Formats: sequence, structure tokens, C-alpha cells
Amino acid sequence: MEAKTIEQLHQLLISDNFDKEAYYQELFQEVEKQQQRLNLFVTITKEKALEQLANATIKEDNLLAGIPGVLKDNYNTKGIKTTASSRMLENYVPVYSASVVEKLFDANMCLVAKASMDELAMGGTNKSALTGPVLNPWDTTRISGGSSGGSAASVACGVVPFALGSDTGDSIRKPAGYCGIVGFKPTWGRISRYGVIPYASSLDTVGAFTRNVRDMAIVIETLAGRDDRDMTSSYLEVPAYLDNLNEDIKGLKIAVLKSVVDEISNQEIKKNFEDTVTKLKELGAIVEEVEMDITLLKAILPTYKIIANSEATSNHSCLDGIKYGDFQIADSTDEVMIASRTHGFGDHIKRRFILGNLALATENQEKMFRQAQRVRRLIVEELNRVYQEYDIILTPNAGTIAPKETEANASDDVTSSEYVILENHLALGNFAGTPSLTLPTGFVEDMPIAVNLMGRIFEEQTVLNVSYALENVLTFKNQYKRED
Repeated sequence: MEAKTIEQLHQLLISDNFDKEAYYQELFQEVEKQQQRLNLFVTITKEKALEQLANATIKEDNLLAGIPGVLKDNYNTKGIKTTASSRMLENYVPVYSASVVEKLFDANMCLVAKASMDELAMGGTNKSALTGPVLNPWDTTRISGGSSGGSAASVACGVVPFALGSDTGDSIRKPAGYCGIVGFKPTWGRISRYGVIPYASSLDTVGAFTRNVRDMAIVIETLAGRDDRDMTSSYLEVPAYLDNLNEDIKGLKIAVLKSVVDEISNQEIKKNFEDTVTKLKELGAIVEEVEMDITLLKAILPTYKIIANSEATSNHSCLDGIKYGDFQIADSTDEVMIASRTHGFGDHIKRRFILGNLALATENQEKMFRQAQRVRRLIVEELNRVYQEYDIILTPNAGTIAPKETEANASDDVTSSEYVILENHLALGNFAGTPSLTLPTGFVEDMPIAVNLMGRIFEEQTVLNVSYALENVLTFKNQYKRED
């Protein structure tokens, strides 16, 4: 079956002669096929989707009604197993749904599956999932990226037109680039996180994957808005993102972070980025190179590791086998907790908790956690200096194509400037809470590559508009990859 975008499928669904049930039966045949090929999902929810389809009120003005979608498996979904791809939550079935899940269900979307992810969203490869690695639709010897790799691959292989992910450092945008689709992390606070299993509360952001910018505008507009159950969600009115999409970007000022671009060693990726800059100039944007303090850029990775893992240590202290999670029998309460957490968490999670506990220890807080917070503030101030003059910050999404599954996390030089800066700079958007969108721009070695566009806080519309204009002069929207 041919993959459809949200708008394409909506037009079919409102047609009197379209057989919705037959479409969904064929869809789930494709779901099973892609699951065998790519290992995308933790739980396939065919019965739920067909029930939602039968009850959906499909109207001209309800663009998500009857549309199949996927949720990353850290979104609590009432009555449906929600594991965060961890043994600790392997049998967890929530009694409530996340706010954004409620919004999607109220919009009559149809849930196809809960997608695999790096365990507890801690990782960038999707190799740590309890169910095993998720593979890249464009080349199954390569990773999809993480931590939202299952969601990204489900859109990139064409089984659904949209999927939700979560982004703490680059967990939507990096896999979007690796898989050749659009990935968007809006402003921190633009969308409620109530009911989302957390990683790091000051960084976590709800976002989505689609195959074009128009579909992204539809999804983000549906999800956004104040939620009293999440005190960090914004009271600001949600714009009509789709209706306000505009290709006219003449006069907009775009800053190219030269300090990041200079680290690209792959000449094909560098040429593609330069061509993208040329396209933006041809569209009438003012594009200029801007330097950022190289010391601060090199500080992104260690600062992120300390803050994210400290917050994760606190957030997941409840996963002890007694209050929540995998229960292991032992002789005392303390021994139950030790046994349960030892059995329930993967080794990489334990290492992150060790770092987090070290940074939060009374004797270390000032020189580790508090210092990391101060460095974060300096980085954000440097970023805001750029935003005083520019509407958008443009960078490459990554310096490489998706790594081979056997080579991911095995870099020979993880201390090089190319790795430390080029492969970690997307966390700028999490540090500052700014909207950040990844857009596919071409192929290298038959694998997709992308750029990232980041705007000022709550200026999602500007980011969407520039991305929309650029997308329309490129030839990479609406693509997907199945077996040859």
C-alpha cells in the first residue's frame, strides 16, 4: 500500500466511497511486515485502532479523525501497556492517559502501536530497548537513532503519517534526520507533559514526527495549549499553525552557526548544507554566519550529562519495585529495592544513575550540579545574544549519516571537537527551551541527511514557515522507504 500524508488520507476518509475498514486491514498487514523488518513496536494495538475507527466522527474540519498514529512508549495510555522499553516497567498498564494522548483520542485519531525507544528515553541509538534495536528503513544495517527511534522509523517506513516522540537532548530531531523525515520539538511549555514518563524535567519536551511540514503544523496545533495538570505548561494562546503557514520569508534573518558548521568533515554533507543556505538566500532570507563561543559549545555535552542524569536520578527514584516497577523478592525493604533496581534497569541506566547520584551528593552539588546549571545559563545567554539580531538559527542536523548498528556508540574519538560540538549541539534547543525543527535536505550514500532550524521561544510559526518555504524548493518531502 502507498503511504499517505495526514491531508491525503483525510481527503480519502471524508469520501463516501472510501472503504475505511479495508484500508485499516491492509494497514495492519503492512504494520506486521514492517515490525518484522525493523522491530519498531513494543505493542501493536489493532483492536484499539479498529474500535476508534468505528467510533470516529470524521468531518471536513477534523483533520486527525480516523488518521492512524503511533505513540512513543513513554506516553501513559490508559489500559494499554506502557513500558518505556524498560524491564522495570515491562508489565505496567496505566490507569490514566497522558494529556496529549487524551487530546489525540478526542480528535478521533486511531492508535496503531506503542513504539520502541531507548530505555527510559536515555540514549541516542534505540539499541537499549528491552525489545532490541530499531533498524533504519533506508538501510537495515543502520540505526534509526534515539531515543525516539521507533516513532521515527514508523513514519519513515510509511505505516503512519505521524508519531509522537519526546526530546530531552535531540531525541526527536536526530532520528528524524537519520530517517529522512520532519521532527519538531516545540517550545518547552508549549505542550503539556502530564502523563509522560520523564527523563529530565527541565529539558523534556513533547514533539512529533511527520513526512512534511504541513502535517507537523496539524499535529502540533492539536497538542499545544495550557494544561492545569502540568504547572510548566504555558497560558499563551495557541496560534492556528496550519492556517498561518506562509512561504514568504523575504527579509527574515537567519544565523548560520559557523562554529558548528566548521566541524563538518564529510564534504558531501558540507556541500549539501551550503546548497541549503543558497536556497534560503534565493527565497529572500538574509543569511549570515555567526560565531558562538567555542568553549561554551564544548561545554554542552558535559553540562547536559550532569543536569539530565541528575534530574533522571530524582525522577526515577520511585521505580524501586515497591511503589512502581519490577518486583524482586528479598528479605528486607532495602534488599527488595536493591534487587528490583538491579534486575529492572539496564547497565547504561545504572551508569547514568551513578553519575546523577554523584552530582547530587551533598558534598558535590555545588561543584557539579550547581556548576552545570550556571554553565547552562551562560550557554543560553550566548544563544539569546544571537536571537537579538536573528529570527532563526541554522545548523546541520548531524555530521554523519545514520551509523551502522554494530558501530553506534563505538566512536574512536568521542572527545574530538567534531563529535563533542557537531553531534551534541542540538541540546541548545533544550537548554534554552526554544522550538527546533529538523528538515530533510538530501542524501549521502543513499542515506538521508538534514538541517536544523531553531527559533525564539514560542515562535513556532516562524520555524514552521521557514521550514515550509525551504521544503517546497527542495525535493525531499513525503518520502518513505520500504523494502526494495
